[in-house]
Amino acid sequence: GYVTMNTLVFADELVAAERTLIQLCESNVDAILVQDLGLARLAEKVCPQLPVHASTQMSMTSGECIQVAAELNVKRVVLARELSIDEIKEIHAHCDMELEAFVHGALCVAYSGQCLTSESLGGRSANRGQCAQACRLPYELICDGKDVDLGDIKYLLSPQDLAAFELLPRMLEAGVTSFKIEGRLKTPEYVANITRHYRRALDDATNGLPVDISDRDVEEMELSFSRGFSPGWLNGCDHKMLVPGLSSAKRGVLIGTVARAKGRIIQVHLTAGLAAGDGIVFSGDRAADEEQGGRVFSVHRLGRRITKRIESGLIDIRIVNDPIDSSRLYEGQQVWKTDDPALKKRLQKSFHGRPTRKIAVDIRVTAVEGQPLFVEAQTSDSQCWQGSTTESLPTAKRHVVDKEYLRQ
Repeated sequence: GYVTMNTLVFADELVAAERTLIQLCESNVDAILVQDLGLARLAEKVCPQLPVHASTQMSMTSGECIQVAAELNVKRVVLARELSIDEIKEIHAHCDMELEAFVHGALCVAYSGQCLTSESLGGRSANRGQCAQACRLPYELICDGKDVDLGDIKYLLSPQDLAAFELLPRMLEAGVTSFKIEGRLKTPEYVANITRHYRRALDDATNGLPVDISDRDVEEMELSFSRGFSPGWLNGCDHKMLVPGLSSAKRGVLIGTVARAKGRIIQVHLTAGLAAGDGIVFSGDRAADEEQGGRVFSVHRLGRRITKRIESGLIDIRIVNDPIDSSRLYEGQQVWKTDDPALKKRLQKSFHGRPTRKIAVDIRVTAVEGQPLFVEAQTSDSQCWQGSTTESLPTAKRHVVDKEYLRQ
């Protein structure tokens, strides 16, 4: 369990910061993530036994930066998201530090840890955990005093999300020892979904197998959250790819285009899976709040109602409980799936109820008449526990305690 203390600390907050460091140390956290060099130095003096990781907010972009972090007794560095795999490889060749790198999640147009936009525009510092998401707003482009007509391109500072599952083998080879999935303000379903796919992809990569992520897997990840997936800067700079500028919010999965619309029946050329109950939205000017959407009440093909997920073809969908102005829909308009209740239900099952991950455990029980029952347990990863009853064991009258009884 890691704890983030990765905001800049002001001088009048040092006493409170010191108190927090001591509390975390006494709580046996595994490490803290720090941006502020002064806080890293304070942690070294107050609780030297508490491991410190350099947050991506510390802007670790070179071997020279990492050398300074090493002098502050930092054990691991979360690299800046702007680095390419080749640059990570070069850094690894010149330092012994544990390197952690982002593989999935939101990207920012500002350099990691150096965003001043939110502070300058709205007085909310991103380096104090208060980012106002200024990069997700629509902007106009003015060149030499003249407006530039960019058509539908309005979100000039909003990068697509990072999705590096295919790059895991190269990142391992480059020296990355820990992979980081951004999860700020995300749901439990997002965590269950994304970590499951990356766990499997990482297992494939470490076993020398090709990373096997199917189109359906990608669709599931996009439904949890996606502004469009990209490799970020890991393959180098390709700014036009990274910032297409058409949207800044979660889009979901592109499932087809409108063929025609009349009343509450919309005919769609379907290119990806859809079922009754799914949420959809028809593309439009989101900045002007002109997008329409709703939940699919039923799906029909050739007059017959389809009760299961359908993958492709010309279909009719009915939207009953949400207001749709079909006169505003047009042929060729994109249709996006934004919600999949069946997927959400399946993900919730993965973290509700009993844990699904099991490990082996050896248990040693000592049962002696007139003495407390004593139990020792050790897991396959060497975690130990022991305990005993408060009362001594009486003499057996009917059933003697045997191995099978204890096993049950």
